[in-house]
Formats: sequence, structure tokens, C-alpha cells
Amino acid sequence: MGAATFRFYAELNDFLPVGDRQHDLVRSFLGRPSVKDQIEACGVPHTEVDLILVNGRSVGFDHGLGDGDRVSVYPVFEALDVTPVVRLRPQPLREPRFVLDVHLGKLARRLRLLGFDAVWQCDATDEELVSLSLREKRILLTRDRGLLKRRELTHAAAVHGTDPREQLPEVVRRFDLARSAAPFTRCLTCNGQLAAVPKEEVLDRLPPETRLHYDAFLTCLSCRRVFWWGPHSRRLREIVEEALRFGGAGG
Repeated sequence: MGAATFRFYAELNDFLPVGDRQHDLVRSFLGRPSVKDQIEACGVPHTEVDLILVNGRSVGFDHGLGDGDRVSVYPVFEALDVTPVVRLRPQPLREPRFVLDVHLGKLARRLRLLGFDAVWQCDATDEELVSLSLREKRILLTRDRGLLKRRELTHAAAVHGTDPREQLPEVVRRFDLARSAAPFTRCLTCNGQLAAVPKEEVLDRLPPETRLHYDAFLTCLSCRRVFWWGPHSRRLREIVEEALRFGGAGG
């Protein structure tokens, strides 16, 4: 029988029971279990971890624990290069694209509002989400902590907020998105790219009042929906400004 002492840092504590947060945790074990298995046994998904120090030395997920080891576990440094220590995931995706679970449809629309490629389907299974994440190198966003523990996942993150107004700044801050946002360049409905289009090309698709009062239009290159700067656009601009203000590096 052996035992190791674990300490989790920053937002990794959100995965622990309230009484265990910001404290040393002692875990007993038989043999030499991998540090990854013991971290996940504490409730922290491996996709949230980017650096592990055992007795002050950087190790990988497969490192076998010994009696008396002291383990420090740090969260993903998506906006910070921590080389030359052992990174536990592939390099961050500097052109981030996302796939979101079935519960995050509103967040998907808001990411699209900022110009980010965000795939969401209301009936996607866990297997489909994982497959798409790996195949298309998309960051999987989910509130399902069990899904984050899938061994094959490489780029994924837990969404902690329950309100889309909180979730968007959270994701912007987590992945350092403020500098690469391109608002109003992506269709909120289908995720396609938007492009400016002359009024005469979409005239037959416009309501009578819109034809009369508006002259600037965008169209989705995928679903062909037409967009214009109507009264609703003020609220959309407020969502963008709020996300970038509170999701920035200093937010």
C-alpha cells in the first residue's frame, strides 16, 4: 500500500468537492498506478490538465506513482507556452474551431456571432462529438465531465457557467479569443461564412418594409439567408462588446 499527496491549482479546483478545494489531498493506492488514473479518480478530467509535477519534476500521464510522491497538477495553458516542461496535450489550436455538446446551442450561436467556427447539432451523440473533435481538430466544449474523461480526446474543455451570458466571456478568456474575434462574419443559424451582397441580388428575398428602409445586406454562403442591420443588431453588438470586454486578458 502506498500514498501520494495531490494539490490542484486554479480552476481545476472547480472539479473537486468544496471541502477539498485548495487543500492537499492524500490518495492511497496499490502497486504503481498512473498519475492520470489517480487525477481522474479525484474528479479532474485529463483534458483540463496541461502540466503535472511529481516531486518537482515534470512527468507525463503514464508516470507511475510511488509511495510518498507529491503531485502538483496545473490547468491547460491555452494562451501560454510552458515548454520545455512536458506538455500533456498537443500544442494549442491557434486557429480555434469548436464543436459543442447538445446542451450548448446558445453558446454555439454566440461563438458564431464573434466569428468563430462552432459546430452544434441538437441530436449529436457523445461518440459523434468525440469523432468530430478528433477528425476536424475541433475543441470540444461540454458541461458533461464524464465526456471529458474519454481517453482519446486531446482538445476539450469544461464550460463552467450555466448562463450563456457567462459562458461566452468564459470561453473567450479561456482560449484567448478576444484578439482573433471577427464579429458578424458567420451565420448564427448554420455556421456558414457571411459575405456582403448588393441589394438588387437579394431583393426578391426581402420583406417589403426591409426593401424600403435598408440598403446594406449580408448573405450566408451556405444557407443563403439574408441579414441586415435591423433593430435587433443593437443587442447583438452589446453581446459582442460584453464578451470581448469581460473575456479579455484582463477581464
